[in-house]
Amino acid sequence: MTVSGLPAAVILAGGRSSRMGGKRKALLELNGRSLLSRVIDRLEIQSSALLLSCDNNSGLESFDLPLVPDLLPGYRGPLTGLYSALKYHSDSGQKNALVLCPCDAPFIPFNLVQTLLETDQADEERVVAVSYRGILQPTFSLWHQHHLTEIHQAVVEHGYGSLKHLFYSLPHKIVEWSPVEPSPFFNINTPRDLETASTYLD
Repeated sequence: MTVSGLPAAVILAGGRSSRMGGKRKALLELNGRSLLSRVIDRLEIQSSALLLSCDNNSGLESFDLPLVPDLLPGYRGPLTGLYSALKYHSDSGQKNALVLCPCDAPFIPFNLVQTLLETDQADEERVVAVSYRGILQPTFSLWHQHHLTEIHQAVVEHGYGSLKHLFYSLPHKIVEWSPVEPSPFFNINTPRDLETASTYLD
């Protein structure tokens, strides 16, 4: 159940999953449940709405969430997913912020959205992203509607696909997350990562 008064969230679920042999990561099962369902459970209680960023053949209709296909053809990276979701959000008449998360991070913290909002105090409306053990995690981030112009230029005019490049070019803040085990930002990119994640749930 989503919660009104909070930002919306978009889950990036359109990656190529090349290190998983092309298997769609969102649908991979971790201890009997798909990665995407685990991410949804953690995000829906922190957001006013959930969107799924995907390609045009997503196979994700069963999750009963709005699907936001990439506006540009071919896989161009997570920045295109952010651009497409923020444009969809804006065209729907929404003015609130948008939180970005990947579909392959089953341990997303339950206080992620609140922490990002608290870091963006004083109505500065900067981009906010998590850093963990000194490494920027731009797929765990908070964006605003007024960033859409810069994102459009980066994606459409310059062909950029990296979130990190754009993040540093805009007014931004970084929140350093306290280390815990397992890492709240553990990404599952390989079969071995999936096995490791399974041990954390035993």
